[in-house]
Amino acid sequence: MKHTSPVPILWAAFGAAVGSTVIELLLWSIAGDDAVRNLLRDARLTAAIVMGRSVVGTSAGFDPLVMGVATLVHAALSLAYAAVLAKVVRNMSLGAALLTGGAFGLILYGVNLHAFTAIFPWFIPVRGAITLVAHLVFGMTAAVVYHVVKRPV
Repeated sequence: MKHTSPVPILWAAFGAAVGSTVIELLLWSIAGDDAVRNLLRDARLTAAIVMGRSVVGTSAGFDPLVMGVATLVHAALSLAYAAVLAKVVRNMSLGAALLTGGAFGLILYGVNLHAFTAIFPWFIPVRGAITLVAHLVFGMTAAVVYHVVKRPV
């Protein structure tokens, strides 16, 4: 059995995590929202998965511990999701991988913002178009980066 390198999955997870965050920041700004406030809010929501619900109601300011925990949670989830997506798109053409990544992102939105809210209800208020687009971008970016990086040189 041929062993494959984890490097393409790591790059896919990193690219997708950064790409989805950047698109959220841009879309919040275009929509006239305070992008930094929303980023810090989402960091508290994400950190609360590990630190508990009490983190959600804390100050809207920057907290290095909350941001660090949120970053680790986001990275871990991105890695897990990218690994699943990589298994699905590994033998696809770039176009098929891109479409599949988009569908994956939409499914991921449903799982994260509808199914998981049964456990983490504090995410319900962030359901919406910008979060949906961020998940779409996540899936597409992860698929494309994986496809490009896994190719033999």
